[in-house]
Amino acid sequence: MKPQTFNTVSQTTFPSAEHMMEKFMKTQEYIALEEKHGAHNYHPLDIVIQRAEGVWVYDVEGNRYLDFLSAYSAVSQGHCHPRIYQALVEQAKKCTLTSRAFRNDQLALFYKELTTLCELDMALPMNSGAEAVETAIKTARKWGYERKMVPDNQAEIIVCEGNFHGRTTTVISFSTDPEYKKHFGPLTPGFVFVKYGDVAALEKAITPNTVAFLVEPIQAEGGVLIPPAGYLAKATEICRKNNVLLMFDEIQTGLGRTGKMFAYQHETGAKPDILILGKALSGGFYPVSAIVARREALEVFQPGHHGSTFGGNPLACAIAREALRVIIDENLVQRSAEMGNYFQEKLRRIKSKHIKDVRGRGLLIGLELWPQAGGARRFCEALKEEKLLCKETHDHVIRFAPPLVITREELDWAFERVKKIMESMS
Repeated sequence: MKPQTFNTVSQTTFPSAEHMMEKFMKTQEYIALEEKHGAHNYHPLDIVIQRAEGVWVYDVEGNRYLDFLSAYSAVSQGHCHPRIYQALVEQAKKCTLTSRAFRNDQLALFYKELTTLCELDMALPMNSGAEAVETAIKTARKWGYERKMVPDNQAEIIVCEGNFHGRTTTVISFSTDPEYKKHFGPLTPGFVFVKYGDVAALEKAITPNTVAFLVEPIQAEGGVLIPPAGYLAKATEICRKNNVLLMFDEIQTGLGRTGKMFAYQHETGAKPDILILGKALSGGFYPVSAIVARREALEVFQPGHHGSTFGGNPLACAIAREALRVIIDENLVQRSAEMGNYFQEKLRRIKSKHIKDVRGRGLLIGLELWPQAGGARRFCEALKEEKLLCKETHDHVIRFAPPLVITREELDWAFERVKKIMESMS
């Protein structure tokens, strides 16, 4: 029997009236449709992006903007990177999804390349960053019960005040932001809070039931907060001494964003047992996340204990493999360090009564404003009018995180607009 083929030209089709109308729709029409038919769980700037390339995006009316957010670091390699696009196309022609019911020829290679890069033993792929965090939590708890012999249902995971690890029910249960949790209960128990950057508080919080410490090397969503020097190395020492898994959430900070491949590498002696990755792992083409861990941690999983239909699919793996190669081949880690230092130095020279602090590592930079500045949102809206796109976080901080492929000339272009707005707004 001949294999089935799909005849794509046997029937003439014509564009619908709705499709034809799209060619003539304006920004406010798209916004009205979105507000009417979509849940209002975001507060985006009022720009409707139609296409993107490198560090630039274009709206439906043809205006060009410099992207200074990178989809929260998901497009660190730049929008629509041609190499990652080609990897997507080539794999999409062959096989996109097998589920984990069968093996595919991309997953094993992805495992090998990712674990080698991370200097860890095993990996477990998922889709979104929040799924990866959930996977890390399940791993830590199962390890605690089966290896550390914590009594059933008594496992504790230590987390930091001001954290942001995602939006699932379990993850918001250990947020300290009331807005994230209100009316979403009952919440998941089993989490203990400590002050971010306080090693004494961490050590004091550990009990015989503590199975893990989950921490962001830099609290990006929290306002680009950098812990005191030596904090991550000391946390590593404390966790090793107490037989506690150290889990670094590098979904936003990993893969070159901070001027190191991973943000924890800014400290000698810091080393995770579980590393949580996402966002730039796919260069913005497809949801790909993973946890990468020591063998002892991930060996607790047996068939049926955890999974995802799409996690580890061949299309995702092919895209992620090329996304990682782009970071290495184009020296984006070093580029992030150099361009980040350059831009931070320029920002510190701005004379503005609104600026309280400039901080960051690599191309993850926070511009903190004084409370009397009237909030960061209005400055982001003003920068949008100057064709520079960035986003506020925690009311008083503007986060700058452009694609790592950005040039010095493009940073200069952005700086002139930031300087103008910061010095001119009342």
